Amino acid sequence: MPELPEVETVRRTLNQLVAGKRIERVTVRLPRIIQRPSEPEQFAAALEGRTIRTVERRGKFLRIMMEDLVLVSHLRMEGRYGVFTQDEPIESHTHVIFHFDDGTELRYKDVRQFGTMHLFTPEEELVLPPLNKLGIEPLDDGFTLNVFKERLARRTTRIKPLLLNQEYVVGLGNIYVDEALFTAGIHPERTADSLKRPEWARLYEAVRATLARAVEAGGSSIKSYVNGQGEMGMFQHELLVYGRKNEPCSRCGRAIEKLVVGGRGTHICTSCQPLPKQRSGNAAEMKMHDRE
Repeated sequence: MPELPEVETVRRTLNQLVAGKRIERVTVRLPRIIQRPSEPEQFAAALEGRTIRTVERRGKFLRIMMEDLVLVSHLRMEGRYGVFTQDEPIESHTHVIFHFDDGTELRYKDVRQFGTMHLFTPEEELVLPPLNKLGIEPLDDGFTLNVFKERLARRTTRIKPLLLNQEYVVGLGNIYVDEALFTAGIHPERTADSLKRPEWARLYEAVRATLARAVEAGGSSIKSYVNGQGEMGMFQHELLVYGRKNEPCSRCGRAIEKLVVGGRGTHICTSCQPLPKQRSGNAAEMKMHDRE
């Protein structure tokens, strides 16, 4: 699933490609992609004649802003946007097409068919699902060390599942949580309330730095991710632990290990990310923590 850096890259690319374009009509080829309004015909009719002003992002969601409407789009596992001329062949699994009056088209393709689109009036999208319960943005100015600690530090949940929970910090997924925890030297099974202030400071800096570097590199193309111009991200070449099972740690040389934390495959260096014995707990206790 695309995480914050990938969605931010798509946002920037789409801003270059479609901002200022006027929608002439919309073709919905797979109705279940459209979640709001309930009828795809209403969705298409509402967008006719609208001009895209800008493309914004909230967490892993795109917000396509128009004069008096906001289209909230989630790419889920393999959703992708691309801009084409109207005479170019339509690829398989293309489910929604925005036809512009200049002869170009914005096409949404989704092999897994898990993506969603919601239509709202401006600001309504922020108080209704799916955006209403999202947490803080880790690259915003308001994301400070104190705010980070206030939201998470007293939780007894293990730190990796907590960072993956979009109600606390948005945009983080499996790749960047593994990378940030390694950079900060924190074992993913540590509970949030066990971390000391220096560890919170290291984790805060690691989250921001990892995401900033990934955005600069255009995200990570681990599976099928490409931006709106069909270009791959390059951050996968800079990953320190994710996807590097059995490879030597870049710091200490010990082999990277893969374990499961909160149901997610997790890559760590057990030497650089030690788990204090007094905090290890038993399996039943860990499962209870993850449900908090």
